Amino acid sequence: MHHLHRFILLSLLCLPFGLFAQRFDRGITQITFIPKGQWITGCNISYSQHTNDNYKFIVIEGWNGEGYNFSVSPFLLYCFKDNLAAGSKFEYTRSLLRIDNLDISIDDDMSFSLSDIYTLKHGFYATGLFRAYLNLGENKRFGLFNEVQLKFGGTQSKLVSGSGESLTGTYESSFDFGLGMAPGMIAFVNDYTAVEVTVGVLGFNVKSINQTTDQVIVGSRKTSSANFKINLLALSLGLSFYL
Repeated sequence: MHHLHRFILLSLLCLPFGLFAQRFDRGITQITFIPKGQWITGCNISYSQHTNDNYKFIVIEGWNGEGYNFSVSPFLLYCFKDNLAAGSKFEYTRSLLRIDNLDISIDDDMSFSLSDIYTLKHGFYATGLFRAYLNLGENKRFGLFNEVQLKFGGTQSKLVSGSGESLTGTYESSFDFGLGMAPGMIAFVNDYTAVEVTVGVLGFNVKSINQTTDQVIVGSRKTSSANFKINLLALSLGLSFYL
């Protein structure tokens, strides 16, 4: 207890010196990279599609089916102060996967097959954005930024499997909430157009899922997670316009 009292006393004595300490110059030259009053807009679009006709790969002996993934996310920010901007982004996603037949063989004693599976999922998300820009030296063409994202939204999906009397279906809805950081790099092609690359690093997510199977069986699940690591799956490349 005596050592604890000494630690608290020293902390209180040092507090005024920390509050009024002289600012240390680290040699970072802050210039106006994005001026106040500028609007920033853009849109990220991605689409992929696959069709499988007796496809074979490693343990997959045969796969017949098709699917696609689509997402579009327009965004708009306003620079309310030099190098500081705030705004929002809206995102819509849609995915489809249909498996007519899928045979998997791991070894001679372990093999199974799937057939007549159809799943469709779409989601809507709204994200609040805050960005802080930093120039690289005296250069006004290349820079860095850190983006704080507050995201919420939800998804709806259905899964149908089987056929005839064995047909079964599950409807699922979810609500998602997330808070994260996404640092990035920016390179101006001209005075008004820039290429941006961002990657997710820090994230906290909460998800609540409710499902109903055959309109009778009801289930739910809640998950939460936090991490501080580079997420290469959250790597984003986009084109933005500074007006």
